[in-house]
Amino acid sequence: MTTLRETICVKRPIDEAFAYVADFTTTAEWDSTAVEAVQTTPGKPGKGTGFLVSCALPIGSVDLRYTITRFQPPSHIVLRGRGRFFDVEDTITFTEQGDQTQIDYQAEFTFPSAVNPLTGLIKPGLERMGRKSVAGLQAALDDNFPAPDEKDRRSGGPGLTRLAHFTRYGYWRASKSWNPISADLRGKHAVITGTSSGLGYACAHDLARRGAELTLVMRNPTRAREVRKELIEQTGNRKITVEIADLSLLAEVDALAHRLLASGKAVDILINNAGALFNSLEKTGEGIERSVALLLISPYRLTLALKPLLVAAKRGARVINVVSGGMYSQKLSMKNLVATSAEGFSGSAAYARAKRALMIVTRRWAGDWKREGIVVNAMHPGWADTPGVETSLPRFHSLTRFALRSPAEGADTIVWLAAATEAGKVSGELFLDRQPQPLYLMKSTRESDQDRRELFRYLQDYAPEPVEIPTAAAS
Repeated sequence: MTTLRETICVKRPIDEAFAYVADFTTTAEWDSTAVEAVQTTPGKPGKGTGFLVSCALPIGSVDLRYTITRFQPPSHIVLRGRGRFFDVEDTITFTEQGDQTQIDYQAEFTFPSAVNPLTGLIKPGLERMGRKSVAGLQAALDDNFPAPDEKDRRSGGPGLTRLAHFTRYGYWRASKSWNPISADLRGKHAVITGTSSGLGYACAHDLARRGAELTLVMRNPTRAREVRKELIEQTGNRKITVEIADLSLLAEVDALAHRLLASGKAVDILINNAGALFNSLEKTGEGIERSVALLLISPYRLTLALKPLLVAAKRGARVINVVSGGMYSQKLSMKNLVATSAEGFSGSAAYARAKRALMIVTRRWAGDWKREGIVVNAMHPGWADTPGVETSLPRFHSLTRFALRSPAEGADTIVWLAAATEAGKVSGELFLDRQPQPLYLMKSTRESDQDRRELFRYLQDYAPEPVEIPTAAAS
């Protein structure tokens, strides 16, 4: 048996440190040897919870199947890992030290009898990896990473290189330089629209796993009940409620906003994700072209209506608008923002124009709301394999499926914008893979000041009536 011991002190409350480490999927963020880590049993981490951690070691790739054998929050956790070449028992102890937490990490390795004679040679390498991994844990929990710098916006290079960034290969390449997300979301309230599948569902799952209280907005009551049940079973987080609303209809946007305002519950995170690509020109029952109604007017109206709840968030609120890389092909123009003729109608162009307009709204809110502690950013997910893409763009889906991101990969930047400490230090930006992106790729798609003024004059007609909220609103 070979035993390694390391001790660190981190600038975090003991309960936060314990919660982060107990979710052993986070090892992929801080352990220098962990390539991927997934939870293999449902529910919150506890005694009996299983994890599969894939490691890259000098001896080769090793999959370790961990089980929590002892779980005493917030002071003690023991995990037993089994692999091809060795077994390991990790004992992690947490002790309060003033405003810090001391973490004592012990790993006991057991090797097959044939390997035992070599343990003296192996131990120095294990000790180096252990020190590096624990240093990674300390950096993760100290959570003092720099804010993204807009000066580092990824230029993208030539067209094909730029498109490669949108694929799963772009995601994998970018992820190699990411920092951990250890911010504690317990006690934070997130409202997410469009969570029945795809990006919204993946985002809701991740934020639920991190302990956030969720309000999920969906159109289909049956699917909403299924989603809530699935997320509770998978994450053990029961602080999940659903709201039913067809967000293409202003009356339902208003009704949703009134229900949330009446609850008086502050909104720490608002994610405007609901969307669809319509391949035919149709108007809603209220007489508004569907793309503009759902993709632009709805998030505009809902966010303005919920602004009192955003202001009420104790530690500042975040608004995340999900846009599309397709907007790079479109210039804002009020002459074609709202399609009026079915002849030559392009659903993908209408979608992209609405998303371009939402990006402009994002920039305006970021500037206007800075003093009120509200951070507003947008992201686009690259090319993700979602039911919406498969249904609305079947040819594109068929041709690119091999390179499409998973919904979780596409949603990663949404989660990062919602949760990461450093993401709260920048506003008004467009992100892909946690990196600021250029707002335009061609001069021909840049709108003028007059174009922006005309957009906001148009939107002003859809601004909600101000509503007072109960004084007890709290995070």
